[in-house]
Amino acid sequence: MKTRAAVLREYEGPIEVTQLELRPPQLGEVLVEIAASGVCHSDLHVVNADLPLPVPMVLGHEGAGVVRAVGPGVQRPKVGDQVVLSWIPACGICRFCREGAPHLCVEAADATREGRLLTGETPFSDQAGKVYPFSMTGTLSEFTVVPAVGAIPLPDGIPLYMAALFGCAVMTGVGAALRTAPVRPGDRVAVFGAGGVGLNIVQGARIAGASSIIVIDRLPARLQLARTLGATATVNVHDEEPIQAVLDRTGGFGADLSFEAIGSPETIAQAFNAARRGGTAVIVGVAPPHEEVSLNAFAFPSQEKTLKGCWYGSANGPRDILLLADLFLSSQLLLAPFVTRTYSLDDVATAFDDLAMGRVGRPLVIMPLGQKEESPDGTL
Repeated sequence: MKTRAAVLREYEGPIEVTQLELRPPQLGEVLVEIAASGVCHSDLHVVNADLPLPVPMVLGHEGAGVVRAVGPGVQRPKVGDQVVLSWIPACGICRFCREGAPHLCVEAADATREGRLLTGETPFSDQAGKVYPFSMTGTLSEFTVVPAVGAIPLPDGIPLYMAALFGCAVMTGVGAALRTAPVRPGDRVAVFGAGGVGLNIVQGARIAGASSIIVIDRLPARLQLARTLGATATVNVHDEEPIQAVLDRTGGFGADLSFEAIGSPETIAQAFNAARRGGTAVIVGVAPPHEEVSLNAFAFPSQEKTLKGCWYGSANGPRDILLLADLFLSSQLLLAPFVTRTYSLDDVATAFDDLAMGRVGRPLVIMPLGQKEESPDGTL
């Protein structure tokens, strides 16, 4: 079948909206019609060659849609199910899957790096040959084929254009606070970076009962949105030195938990240094693979600080998508404030530009299926 998709053909090149061939789902796979796809900084990292995945590539890994066909052996999801796509469809049999850490699945990591599905082949192609899906999803396409284990059914009552955000930003941010850290009631939290992931760390910390949530960023609009989502204090780096600002707002002690959601060596070091004695810095932002961080070695034993990584919010997709859905349906998790602007697939290059400039909460590309839903700004 044919599908229109946003394709990056070479690093730092233009994003081309073009027609591709999409093969039918094979063993253990499903065909999904995409309703909406978020645009994430990880997509931008691929465009900028900071994340060296194979090209040409169908971008996008944060999406939701409807299952239109299933391959052999698939019992769930079923045709017609509304689903969120997980970009870590765990194999279920590697060491990490067996030990309860499916977000660290070895087979999924290998498949993503090689631009294939768990079956070993990309579903996309054109006249020149293979076109690879980003993280086994390729959600910036009207249709995609994905592993069935990565298509997670949604309960009723959640608009698909909002549910798309569950696929990365919400899962990663809320998961970092509730699963990786985890935040405990009364904790004092600092969040470095108020992009899509950082803002959801704020939500997760609020839901967990943090007593204070200090958000550090350079853009006033993001800091204002952070307050809407639960921040108790905000720091503009143009006005204050970040580490001192956190110390000033925590009685000189530092944060119990400090989260970095940018992926910069400088802010990773700031997050570590802003944590109190015995505190933990959780690194959520994805830095380019060649970057290194310099930290004071004496601080580890003398202050008993912990530096902890976070990959996809330490999530178990089928379990945690349902948790996010419950939090949304009970009005604890807010999604509407993120949807400040929507785009058509033909305007995807503008969505990437707006993301790079920090102009929106989360760029959301609406496919023809999603245009049947009503968005908060009345554009759909």
